[in-house]
Amino acid sequence: MVVCVLATGPAHYGELRRRIGGISGKMLTQTLRGMKRDGLVVRTARATRPPRVEYALTPLGETLVGPLSGILAWAEAHFSEVDEARASFDRGFSS
Repeated sequence: MVVCVLATGPAHYGELRRRIGGISGKMLTQTLRGMKRDGLVVRTARATRPPRVEYALTPLGETLVGPLSGILAWAEAHFSEVDEARASFDRGFSS
C-alpha cells in the first residue's frame, strides 16, 4: 500500500496514513523504517515551521510499481471469487 501511495509522488506521514486507511501509526512507522532500510524509500526532513518529513520512493522502490500494479489488478478482478471462497471456508467451521 505504501508503494502504491508513493507511486503518485512524495507524501508526508499523515497523508500516507490517511490514504492507506486502517493502518496503525506503529505499523506505518515500522513499514517505512523497513522500506528505508531496504533502500525502497527515502525520508527527507524539511526545515519548515513546523518541521515536515516527506517520504518518496527511491529508484529501486519505483521498480516495484509495475509488479504491484499487476497484483492489484488481479486482486480487483478476482475479489468476488476470493470473498466467496472465504465465506464457504468459514461456513465449514461454523457447522
